[in-house]
Amino acid sequence: MVCNDWGTKFIMPISRILMATAKAVAATGIRAIFGYGSTGAASSLTNLVSNTGVVSTDTTGIGTARSQLAGASYGTDKAIFGYGIAAAASSLTNKVSNTGVVSIDTTGVGTARYALAGAGYGTDKAIFGYGNTGSSSSLTNLVSNTGVVSADTTGVGTVRRQLASTGYGTDKAIFGYGFDGSYLSLTNKVSNTGVVSADTTGVGTVRSQLAGAGYGTDKAIFGYGYNGSNSSLTNLVSNTGVVSTDTTGIGAIRRTLASAGYSTDKAIFGYGLATAASSLTNKVSNTGVVSADTTGVGTARYQLAASSYGS
Repeated sequence: MVCNDWGTKFIMPISRILMATAKAVAATGIRAIFGYGSTGAASSLTNLVSNTGVVSTDTTGIGTARSQLAGASYGTDKAIFGYGIAAAASSLTNKVSNTGVVSIDTTGVGTARYALAGAGYGTDKAIFGYGNTGSSSSLTNLVSNTGVVSADTTGVGTVRRQLASTGYGTDKAIFGYGFDGSYLSLTNKVSNTGVVSADTTGVGTVRSQLAGAGYGTDKAIFGYGYNGSNSSLTNLVSNTGVVSTDTTGIGAIRRTLASAGYSTDKAIFGYGLATAASSLTNKVSNTGVVSADTTGVGTARYQLAASSYGS
């Protein structure tokens, strides 16, 4: 057993590095889940994604069928779907276990709305934000590390809907793009304590109905969307939350799709609306490179949500 000063000085820093790495990995998740959405009618179907990016066939839906909801990871290895629209705007949530099992409805907290976004932050918590309450909103709701949703927090930044959100930098999040009478590229960063910042001037093509996900353990990507026509453009986000200019799109142009991280350092975009509902997917490498289309698995749909989960 090493008991000298040399061992103490070097073993302790190494342990801290390993702990930091574990946090980064846990925040990303090794698997992913696509859920809910519209097939022309609201759905509660889910499709699990393996740690190699393979999408499974449909799992029978649990909970209220709805579309235009959001998903986020929490608790280091779990996920939560929340809000959306069924017959009316909703604030219901459905937790996802670390094995991908979706729970029954939890009574909603906060203002019912749809066309919002969600993301994990702070290594084990999540946030839902913005959306449509009948008019555009900037309200947010924090989610604890046990999946408890908080009451509304007064909104910060430009009210909007049909935006995207993702984690970045291992413990922070960012909301970006969206629509409120005009297409936007604004972003709002979220600190590791869940505080939303004022608007940051947008970068890249303005658009809504896009998706965002983390990749590379501490970076993120926004992709696809709509600004009068469908797009496959992407914008990378650095580990300090700086959004890059447009990257030429790859894969079928589409909108109202979803995306999530998987395998600790990769991401996947999936489903959405092109000329018709789609189940195509596009993987994102750990350097942010988007792959060509992968033939879709499961029921084609759009206005769905996704999140990473598992450890």
